[in-house]
Amino acid sequence: MMSSEHWPLIVLALGILTVLGLIIVLRVNAFLALIAAALLVSFLGPGEVGDKAKRVADAFGSSAGGIGIVIAMAAIIGKCMLDSGAADRIVRAFLSVLGEKRSPMALMGSGFVLAVPVFFDTVFYLLVPLARSLYRRTQRNYLKYLLAIGAGGAITHTLVPPTPGPLLMASNLNIDVGMMILVGLAIAAPAAIVGLAVGSLLDKWMNVPMRETGHEPEAEPLDDDQLPSLLVSLLPVLLPVILISTNTVLTTLADAEHAALLSEADLTMPAAWAAQLQNEGDVAEASPGKRIAELLAGPEIGDPTTGAAATVQLAIPADPAQLTELLNAKVLPRRDFYLEVAFLGIRLEPAAKALLGKDRSKLPLAEVERLNRLLLEAAYPDAIAAHEWETSRRQAADLSSLLGNANLALSLSAVIAMWTLYRARSMTFKQLEKAVEIALMSGGMIILITAAGGAFGAMLKTAQVGDAIRDQFSMDADSGLLFLLLGFGIAAVLKIAQGSSTVAMITGSGMLAGIATAETLGFHPVYLATAIGAGSLFGSWMNDSGFWIFAKMGGLTETEALKSWTVILVVLSLASLAMTLLLAKLMPLV
Repeated sequence: MMSSEHWPLIVLALGILTVLGLIIVLRVNAFLALIAAALLVSFLGPGEVGDKAKRVADAFGSSAGGIGIVIAMAAIIGKCMLDSGAADRIVRAFLSVLGEKRSPMALMGSGFVLAVPVFFDTVFYLLVPLARSLYRRTQRNYLKYLLAIGAGGAITHTLVPPTPGPLLMASNLNIDVGMMILVGLAIAAPAAIVGLAVGSLLDKWMNVPMRETGHEPEAEPLDDDQLPSLLVSLLPVLLPVILISTNTVLTTLADAEHAALLSEADLTMPAAWAAQLQNEGDVAEASPGKRIAELLAGPEIGDPTTGAAATVQLAIPADPAQLTELLNAKVLPRRDFYLEVAFLGIRLEPAAKALLGKDRSKLPLAEVERLNRLLLEAAYPDAIAAHEWETSRRQAADLSSLLGNANLALSLSAVIAMWTLYRARSMTFKQLEKAVEIALMSGGMIILITAAGGAFGAMLKTAQVGDAIRDQFSMDADSGLLFLLLGFGIAAVLKIAQGSSTVAMITGSGMLAGIATAETLGFHPVYLATAIGAGSLFGSWMNDSGFWIFAKMGGLTETEALKSWTVILVVLSLASLAMTLLLAKLMPLV
C-alpha cells in the first residue's frame, strides 16, 4: 500500500482528520494537535524508521528558527504600541484626517494598519471603545463601525506578514517576505474597501443597537499631549515594511540582470570547447561534459519511443551564439545540474560550495544560474571567462538584504516601540522589562503553534502529498488558476471545520508546498499564498474565536453576528480571491 499512488492522499486525509478531531472533538491545544498530526504523517511517510520522529523535531526547529524572532518581536511591538498610546495616536490621526463623516473609513484604516504587527483580537479590543464612543455621538452606524474595524483587521491578519499565518505560508511556499507583504497589501486594500461597502449595506438592513457588554467601565481616553507623535507612533509599523519591501525590490532588480548567463564574449575558444563537450558526451564515464550533453539531449535522441539515450549522440554546435543560447536555456537554469560523481576532483570556489550547501529547490533562479555558471567555470577554466556577479545592482541588493532581513527589521522596530513606551509613560527599566515579558509570554504560544504547523507541513511534503495532488490535475495553460481555487477551497474547508484561520493557512500551504513553483503554476507562488489566505477567512462561525470576540465585545447576539460578521468575512474572502486571480493573470511576476 505504501507504493500506491494514492497513499500520499490517504496520509493527507489521516493527518487532517487528526488535526480536526483533536481540536474540535477532544478540545486539545492546537500545538499538541499539530505535533501529533506531524508525527502520524511522518510515521506513515517514506524513510528510515529511526528517522521518523527525529525529522519532526528537526522540522519544528527549522520552522521556529525561521519565524520565532519575527513573531516575538511583533508581540513586543504590539504590546508597546498599545501601552504607550501609539496605537491610539494612529487611530486619532485617521479620524482627524477623514473626519467624523468618514469615521468608518478611519476605523477600517486603523484596523488595517494595526493588524500588521498586532494580533487581530488585540486590535479589536483597542478599537471597539472608539466605535462605541462614535455611536454615542452620532446615534447611528454602530454595526458599520464594528464591521469596519473587523474588515480592516481581519484582512491584513490573513494576508500580510509578520502575523503568523502569512509568515509561515511564505516560509512553506518559499516566498520572499517582502514579496508577501507587497502583494498581500495590494490584494488586502481593495478587498477591505469592498468589505466596508458591504458593511454599510448590512448596517442599513439590520439596524443593530449598541448594548451594554457587561465589561468593566471604559477608561477615560488620554489627552493628545499625553500621546507620542504620529511619526514615532507609525515608525514601528512602517520601518519593517519599508526595509523589507525595499530589499525585495532591489533584489528583484538585481536578479533581473541575470548576470550569470553566458554571452558569446565569455567563450574564449568555442570550437575547441564544443569538441571537448562532444567527446565527453560520447563516453560512458560521468563528467561535466557528459552531464551537459544529457541535459541538451531532446526526446528525439536515442529511442524515439521512450526518449531514452544510453549513449548521447548530439552535435554540440561550435557556433558561439547557438552554444550560449542552448546552455542558457537548458543547463544554467537547471536545479539538478550538479551531480557529485560528475564533478569529482574539480576544485570549486567557496561561493559555489556555499550555494551547494543550500536547498537548491528554494534558491531563486538567478542564484541557480550563478551556481551552474560557477560549476562550468570550475570545470572549464580555459574555455569560459569568469563572470561579474557583484554588479552595482547586486551590491545594493546585498546591503538591503542585511537591513531588510525580517529578523533585523522587526528587532529595530521593537527597540523603537520599547523606547517609545519608556519615554511616553516615564517607566523604569523594571516596568519596561515586565511589559516585554508579558508580550513574550503571549507570543511564545503563537511561536509554538506556528512552528508545529510548519513541522506538519514539512511532513506532508516528505510524504509527497504535493506531488500526489499535482498528479491529479492535467497541466495546461489554466492549471495554475485551478491550483489557486484548490488552495482557496482547502483553506475554506479547514476554516469552517476547525475555526482557526492560522491553522487553515498552515495546513493548506503545507499540503500544496510541493507544487508551489513558478514553473508549475505559471505565476509567482505568492498568489497561491494569498488564495489560501483568502480561503482562511471563509466561514467564520461559533468555532472561531474571532466570531466570539466580535459578538461579545460588540454586544451582538449570536444570530446578529452570523448575519453580519460571518457575511462580511465571506465577502472579504471572495474579494481577496477575485483580486488574486486578477493579479495572477495580469501581473504573474515571473
